[in-house]
Amino acid sequence: MRVIIVGGGIGGLSLALSLHQVGIECSVFESSPTIEFLGLGINLQPNAVRELCELGLDDKLAQTAIPTAELAYFNRHGQLIWSEPRGAAAGYRWPQYSISRGELQKLLIEAVLERLGKNKLFVGHHLSSFVQRGNKVTARFIDRTTRREIASCDADILVGADGIHSVVRKNFYPDDHPQFEGMINLRGVARTEPFLSGKTMAIVGHRDQRLIAYPISPQAAEKGQALVNWICVMRMCKEVLPREEWGREADVNKFLPLYADWVFPWMDVPKLIRQTDPIWEFPDVDRNPISQWSYGRITMLGDAAHPMLPVGAQAGSQAIVDGRVLTAALLASHDPEDALRHYQAQRIDAMNGMILRNRNLGPETVMALAEERAPQGFDKITDVVTEAELKEASLSFKAAAGFDVETVNTRASYIPSEGSRTRQ
Repeated sequence: MRVIIVGGGIGGLSLALSLHQVGIECSVFESSPTIEFLGLGINLQPNAVRELCELGLDDKLAQTAIPTAELAYFNRHGQLIWSEPRGAAAGYRWPQYSISRGELQKLLIEAVLERLGKNKLFVGHHLSSFVQRGNKVTARFIDRTTRREIASCDADILVGADGIHSVVRKNFYPDDHPQFEGMINLRGVARTEPFLSGKTMAIVGHRDQRLIAYPISPQAAEKGQALVNWICVMRMCKEVLPREEWGREADVNKFLPLYADWVFPWMDVPKLIRQTDPIWEFPDVDRNPISQWSYGRITMLGDAAHPMLPVGAQAGSQAIVDGRVLTAALLASHDPEDALRHYQAQRIDAMNGMILRNRNLGPETVMALAEERAPQGFDKITDVVTEAELKEASLSFKAAAGFDVETVNTRASYIPSEGSRTRQ
């Protein structure tokens, strides 16, 4: 069996490693002409870290990431709404990691090159078209700069891991467009002093204005510093930015005044923002749930299948889990089409549910409740939001996302160890 993977991001690369682990041949085709280890921070939940550890990446992750120990929600006055332990501190057998996206990408690419070989990763190959004929899929790739065809490849299966602007998805859903409600993400990384526990992921504010901040570098922590990834999310405009402007450099003077009074005993937000250069701007978008991911010998994973708002730190983690479930389905069935249907059946309802949950702030609903009920602050949070409401927001989201402690710690491995490298 041979698999074409379209997209060399977190989902595509981790899928390649999983397929290789069980002896399924695959090649990765990345649209970008060069691979640069860029990007800001990302959180990996224990259910995804577990799968990366199954791939033998545990030591490298531990050397590169901060093991997140606490998640804390605050109102816009810096008052604590809810906090909970995370990762090992919460009883998981695997940590939650906060890591630079570029470092994670580098780690995965190095593993792919080492295990699969340099001839299995192609850059500058943009998918232009694909077709199914009988028991084969033919994919054609172009150079995006010249628009000339540079490769045509046949395989048994094609997987679209090509992100929120997926060419594979567009083929089946041509009228599907990004959904935008006027929220903008401003993102940056700053070297500063540690805050709270030094391993805390802090989320501050309410529905229309929030800050997410967490450290991502163990090397900085060893020096008594913190390399902090931060995201300011705010309602600023009515029309989505043109795609070519996604990731443009932001004008700090346009939004810094909105955070001028966010100076807390545990963090000076204006100072954090001023310490950052550059700052990048993105629209906060997702896409509507779709009813089908798999079409014959073609399927999708990650943001191509279920692009969701960046709430609850789910997108990257769920892409990794997608790849493991897909690999397990291919290992279990000799009929590729049956395997892709089985993969879809296991994942689609939960992921479509996550898209909708994230639109309603997921576990961050406690911040919206606190703002609605006590906009000027509170003396005691349980006078404003009940203990039951606080716990329900956290526990129900984890269960829906598949990373509650019991599920992660007791679930059998997606890919049985004795099955590794047995499929030809």
